[in-house]
Amino acid sequence: MSDQDTLVEIAATLERSPDYRILRRLVPRQDYAPYDGEGARTGLLLDVETTGLDTTRDEIIELGMVKFRYLPDGRITRVIDTFSCFNQPSVSIPAEITSLTGITDEMVRGHTFETDRVARFASDAVIVIAHNAAFDRRFMERYSTAFEHKAWACSVSEIEWRNHGFEGSRLSYLLMKAGFFHEAHRAVDDCRALLEILASPLPQADRTILSVLLERARRKTIRIWAQHSPFELKDELKRRGYRWSDGTDGRPKAWYIDVDERDRSGEIEFLQKTIYQRETDLPTRALTAFDRFSVRA
Repeated sequence: MSDQDTLVEIAATLERSPDYRILRRLVPRQDYAPYDGEGARTGLLLDVETTGLDTTRDEIIELGMVKFRYLPDGRITRVIDTFSCFNQPSVSIPAEITSLTGITDEMVRGHTFETDRVARFASDAVIVIAHNAAFDRRFMERYSTAFEHKAWACSVSEIEWRNHGFEGSRLSYLLMKAGFFHEAHRAVDDCRALLEILASPLPQADRTILSVLLERARRKTIRIWAQHSPFELKDELKRRGYRWSDGTDGRPKAWYIDVDERDRSGEIEFLQKTIYQRETDLPTRALTAFDRFSVRA
């Protein structure tokens, strides 16, 4: 018996005990659910590594994409292709970014973001999925107009992970719950990890995680701006999930929240009764997957 066979047998033995959980190294695969070629659509998983967290000034140093086919019911069928490229930024990569990603100045030297090649790769995707789309989309729209009018979905904010029995939404944690581990913080590797998560069934549900994400992404949401809200009630807004916009990107300087269209009237009623204590007209904007998470929203 080979060493590998021995390890497989040991792992199988441990799995039969409730006292142990086994994590396997994620080995990328091409094929997932079987299908006859009818009705499949093209999706794109995307991840960027950058020089920092400022989506207006920091720069992409690595882009990874995985193109895949999926069925209307959310089952992933197969991987079509992968894409990876480095990009040399105008400044040296900060030491903390190199420590996190393993990407050095030497690795990116001489590499550029090939806009046309990136656009061609993404051209047939009907949806782009990122694990924090508010971050990745804003970077991609700075580098390529091809992503401005794509539908986007966010696997962090558009899946209610805790309601489905998960304790968080970090990629490494979700992959662990699926029984795997991987080398994190490299773009294509993270896309492959996310694909495995999305292909997994939800606990106690006869559907994939991707199907839940797609259902949520198709909904219209309403952004409500709590302009001129009393400063002393800011903690009340924060507890309810409001975020602060400082106005530097052209949006209002105010607290805001995104709610499902069906919850619009209830949220405005909360603001009028609890925050303003009077009736008031509040700015709102309808958002869909085509502009949600964009710097234009």
